[in-house]
Amino acid sequence: MKTLLFFLFLVFLSNSFVAQSTFGWTKKNNFLAGKRERAVAFSIGEYGYVATGVDTSEVVHKDLWQYNPVDDSWTQVADLPGTARRDAVGFSLNGFGYVGLGIDNEVSVMGNKKSDFWKYDPTLNQWDSIAPYPGSGGNGVYSATAFSADNKGFVCGGKIGPGIYSKQLWEYKPNNNQWIQRADFPGGVRYQLCSFSINDLGYVGMGLNQDVYKKDFYKYNPGSNEWTEIGPFPAMERGGASTFVLNEKGYVCLGTNGGLQGDLLEYNPVLDAWFLRQSYGGSERKNAISFVINDKAYVGLGKGDSGKKSSMYEYSDLSLSAINQLTQADFQLYPNPSKGEIFLKIDGFVDSQLTVLDMKGVVVLVQPVSNQQRVNLGSLPKGIYFVRLGDSSQVQKLLIEK
Repeated sequence: MKTLLFFLFLVFLSNSFVAQSTFGWTKKNNFLAGKRERAVAFSIGEYGYVATGVDTSEVVHKDLWQYNPVDDSWTQVADLPGTARRDAVGFSLNGFGYVGLGIDNEVSVMGNKKSDFWKYDPTLNQWDSIAPYPGSGGNGVYSATAFSADNKGFVCGGKIGPGIYSKQLWEYKPNNNQWIQRADFPGGVRYQLCSFSINDLGYVGMGLNQDVYKKDFYKYNPGSNEWTEIGPFPAMERGGASTFVLNEKGYVCLGTNGGLQGDLLEYNPVLDAWFLRQSYGGSERKNAISFVINDKAYVGLGKGDSGKKSSMYEYSDLSLSAINQLTQADFQLYPNPSKGEIFLKIDGFVDSQLTVLDMKGVVVLVQPVSNQQRVNLGSLPKGIYFVRLGDSSQVQKLLIEK
């Protein structure tokens, strides 16, 4: 009998899954330089980097710190050569880090906007200046967003002054150290927006327009220089959000729309759809940082209800490392998504035990099963679950909809 098997994805699960969370958020060591918001971050190879920002004394910084996930440690490296700043932008490209723009005072009206840009070489632990950002008349901008795609860097939007914002998109070509203006962001002028890139396409959205929070999102194709609006964001509009990419999916978390947010939303570009994922592991906050190392995202710092933060959390899902290793599961379940009832098909007739775990790795149901058996999961609330059969190291992800 032919069956239709719809997998959201496969994940590897050890026998100690319940005791050791193999996905979701894990607390890591605090940022060694203390509490800070409005910093920038990027990753190069096996390390993450955090630079600039504002501390609890409202002092603006220019330091750079390297994070090593192997021993969960922070090490200070070479300072940014330009002036201290906050609300700068940062991205990585071809093994180098790039940081620029921002404003050099916690109080905007007392600060100077920056147009300088700097390239960091992690091998030499050295910064070099690159061509200054020419956007907004070359007078600098802050609270913009930046991403890398198609072997180029991009800066979009930002704040120019009181009530004056930008919708410009500029492309940086590292091979000739040149900036080129590209098609304007279609959502209009915007600041505190966010971005990420997947498969050489940029995704930009959210932020504020004349102090009105937005949640529209657009895809940018560098090859055609065209913008396309993507599927609607299903959560609250916001500014000051954090983003990262895992397994060719984009994630948006945290931020503010007047109230702080702590949710995590995943964008699937194949389906052009957003999905709610496990909320941030720490407290709600805005203006946090994020970077990715080896299929794990690191999100932290920022400002919450109790003030600035130094805490960091790691988001991981072992499906990211195992998805290419598993070619066939020991069992099938369908339909998926389910309304609360599933059918099992096991390779060879066996009696076994079905275990269902929630997103936190907590066992919510254990039931004896046999081949081609109907299993009623109607007692479980809607959500995402992991189904394991017997002692198998393979599980399937199940979505229950009601």
